[in-house]
Amino acid sequence: MNRNRLTLLAIIGGGLLILASQTFYVLDQTQQAVIIQIGKVVRVVNAPGNDDGPGLKAKWPFVESHLVFDKRNQMLEATQEEIIAGNQERLVVDAFIRYRIRDPYRFYTALGDAGTANNRLEQRLNAALRQALGTANSEDIISSKRSALMNVIRDNLIRQARSSRLGIEIIDVRIKRADLPAANQTAVYERMRTAREQEATRIRAEGDQKQREIIATATGEAERIRGEGDAERARLFAESFGRDPGFAAFYRSMKAYDASMAQGDATLVLSPDSDFFKYFGRGASAQ
Repeated sequence: MNRNRLTLLAIIGGGLLILASQTFYVLDQTQQAVIIQIGKVVRVVNAPGNDDGPGLKAKWPFVESHLVFDKRNQMLEATQEEIIAGNQERLVVDAFIRYRIRDPYRFYTALGDAGTANNRLEQRLNAALRQALGTANSEDIISSKRSALMNVIRDNLIRQARSSRLGIEIIDVRIKRADLPAANQTAVYERMRTAREQEATRIRAEGDQKQREIIATATGEAERIRGEGDAERARLFAESFGRDPGFAAFYRSMKAYDASMAQGDATLVLSPDSDFFKYFGRGASAQ
């Protein structure tokens, strides 16, 4: 009798445990769920905008099932793709996309599970990469315009996600790496180096031309100022000579002495009473 009672209690206890496992489930704050009945979503739990929150939840046992999705941001790293840029150069591109499930009902009805969602998003990401990068030069993709191109790709995917009503919010898109295939790197880098050298030569030539223009302008200005100074000196000499002819004769003789004997090795054959040396013996008053 006791054995039968224990067996009955064990059966009842096992049945209650099975019933509880089919009725109750727990969601933490990072999770959301859809309740499915006969293949259709009947309600969502702890989704963004709902007030039910996380914790212990209940559903109809054996009739309803639940499927849990992550509420946090998800990152999908796309498979490495080889893309032809606008200048017909091949590039190997690594990119990733960050998204989150905003509407679990639409997400489940449109995609079913995370694996299908990742496949669909990767296809759209690769298509958006080819569309945006296919119109840009490889130099822009590798360096200067990559950020702007990523914004174009992200905006494109955001519009697609909204229009297709997948229940997904696109947060960001990033290109981790955009490099030339190993077979093309040497030729492309050589072409880029040649282009930079040509640009440097052009800038250097413009600088040299500017330098010549500045020197020519400065030289012309210096000659003009020197000419004005010489003219002013001549005017002052003429004015002074006109006032004192004796000083003028004395000054010209001093200049002649300086020109003929300044080096110290000049030889002059002149009569001692020559007018050339008249200022030596009689000073500035000689006539």
